[in-house]
Amino acid sequence: MYEVVQVRLREAGKNSYFATRGLRPVVGSYVIVQADRGLEYGLVISDPEIILDSEIEHPLRDVLRIATSQDLSQIDRNNKKAQEVMTTCAQKIKERSLPMKLIDAEYSFDRSRIIFYFTAEGRVDFRDLIKDLASIFKTRIELRQIGVRDEARFLGGFGPCGRKLCCATFLKDFEPVTIKMAKEQNLPLNPTKISGLCGRLMCCLSYEYKCYRQLMKGMPREGDKIKTKEVKGKIVNVNAIKRTLTVETDDGKQVEVPWEDKKR
Repeated sequence: MYEVVQVRLREAGKNSYFATRGLRPVVGSYVIVQADRGLEYGLVISDPEIILDSEIEHPLRDVLRIATSQDLSQIDRNNKKAQEVMTTCAQKIKERSLPMKLIDAEYSFDRSRIIFYFTAEGRVDFRDLIKDLASIFKTRIELRQIGVRDEARFLGGFGPCGRKLCCATFLKDFEPVTIKMAKEQNLPLNPTKISGLCGRLMCCLSYEYKCYRQLMKGMPREGDKIKTKEVKGKIVNVNAIKRTLTVETDDGKQVEVPWEDKKR
């Protein structure tokens, strides 16, 4: 077993587990970690927790230290410098008429490389762009193509619930989300109602999907016929949470009845 915290690398990187090594970082604090390519900084987004060996993402890397005031100053300087390199990169993209949309730029903690993030509809040959940028900034350049969900994570925003986007706060990975999940929860299949800022199905549709499936077991479906001593007609709505059915009778009236004692 290991004690770990979940850390978001840099400002918009992937969320990963890091071993605490006895340190006690708090949510919202910055830490310096051992990453794939040297030292990186990240934002702590979870309290320390114990995970089993089977849950470990190998290799499990360490939190080296909680960010000092000097580290925080370096992070702040890097972020400000990243805004400057964004302008230069955008200009070079325009000069070369490349079909790509620049989203963000980040310096690694030690400034050994600059990472540019972009979206595009297809593959983009950016080899000459990398040469241009490397000659200007005299450091290693990486260009990473991201999807629309990643773009939402980078830019942030608020969902229809009024809270900050899940992908920009705590989501570790993007799980598959299907229209079936919306149907199971009896949500309107209106794209504007069930899509996030990225234009894809909202990630939160998956949160209660298993619960709804369990609640719906044994319950009738919309369109089924029902006949009891009190009501007879066609089911037009099933409320899994309230455990009720809305029945449209032969004379056009709609009546809500509890399900437990009803028989189809």
